[in-house]
Amino acid sequence: MRKDDLYITIPSFFRCPISLDVMKSPVSLCTGVTYDRASIQRWLDSGNNTCPATMQVLQSKEIVPNRNLQRLIQMWSDSVARRQVDAESAAPSSVVVPSQDQVKLLVKQLDKNCSSSLAKIVCFAGESEENREFLARMDGFLNAVFDFMRNAESDIKLIEQVVSILDLIQSKIQDKKPLLESNCLSTILLVLQRGTLDSQIQSLRLLESIAIDGESKLKIAEKEGLLLELVNSLSKEKDERLIEASLSCLSAITKPKRVKTKLIQYRTIPELKNLLSEPNMSVSIIEKSLKLLETLSFCKEGRVEIRHDSNLLQAIVQKVLKVSSKATEHAVTVLWSVCCLFREEKAQEAVVGCSNGLTKFLLLMQSDCSSATRQMSADLLKLFRVNSNSCLSSYDTKTTHIMPC
Repeated sequence: MRKDDLYITIPSFFRCPISLDVMKSPVSLCTGVTYDRASIQRWLDSGNNTCPATMQVLQSKEIVPNRNLQRLIQMWSDSVARRQVDAESAAPSSVVVPSQDQVKLLVKQLDKNCSSSLAKIVCFAGESEENREFLARMDGFLNAVFDFMRNAESDIKLIEQVVSILDLIQSKIQDKKPLLESNCLSTILLVLQRGTLDSQIQSLRLLESIAIDGESKLKIAEKEGLLLELVNSLSKEKDERLIEASLSCLSAITKPKRVKTKLIQYRTIPELKNLLSEPNMSVSIIEKSLKLLETLSFCKEGRVEIRHDSNLLQAIVQKVLKVSSKATEHAVTVLWSVCCLFREEKAQEAVVGCSNGLTKFLLLMQSDCSSATRQMSADLLKLFRVNSNSCLSSYDTKTTHIMPC
């Protein structure tokens, strides 16, 4: 494999035996052979009951994450990325980073030569942590940027540059209240609707950074069109980086009940079901989807929607012990909230009917997960016991009626 003049050798055991690509989410079958999750899931979903590499008949179709291999692939991937960055850094650059004195002059000239000045300031901010600190503390800089956002026309390129600057220095900004003003939120919404992928992700990070308390979260949620745009960004057809950034942003603003109710009205739960049902979604997206679903499950409207969707409940059960410890804890909390805390009967029936559900909760009881997760698993196990007793009782009743005949 070659990227420009950088040669990269891929270890053979990092490749999926089916796709021959580097595995994103390695999982192992009962035969001990490891595949990429998306590839083996497609194989199994096609009705195959054998291991593709060995052609052995599978005693179980359960797939188990190969954590050790995933860590090795991540370490190798990080190493390759560093080599690429080093190679790019060594190459001659045509962009000259302005000095601090030049930046002060550029800020004063923002109105006269906006595009050129903003591009140079973006370059300056991206150069170092020290530069970002300098901009955040510079007298008049943030006011000038906020004024620009308030008065911005529809020139999306200029707006994207402003958002890029604010995203770079957002951790250094002490007072973020001006960003909650209607005009500023309108500018962020415009970028989400019309901006490039990178600028959309920057906007989402910026929104997440200003959602610091209940008041700010409500202001973001009540901005017309903004919450709906965030939900639209969850479509599985979107770029995974955008989906992940949208999930993080939504989780940050979804604490107030009014926001939860709005999200449910905007059909967020069906979008989350689509993400959880997609076999090749990343671990991070699954974790964040379950986390947001957990938050919505503590709202009455959310529980009602979850309990009526047996496919969603089955998708949640499937994620237990199959993705990561975080995903398992969020999944168990959703199931416990709907089935045990609020005792939704339809949800209980759907969960009890899931294949391997009983086995998974028994394994959780013996695992090293948190004590809270073990306790919730114990509560969920009682559902299977009650259901079993109910079936026996029903059988005895039928037998009693038959015997006199």
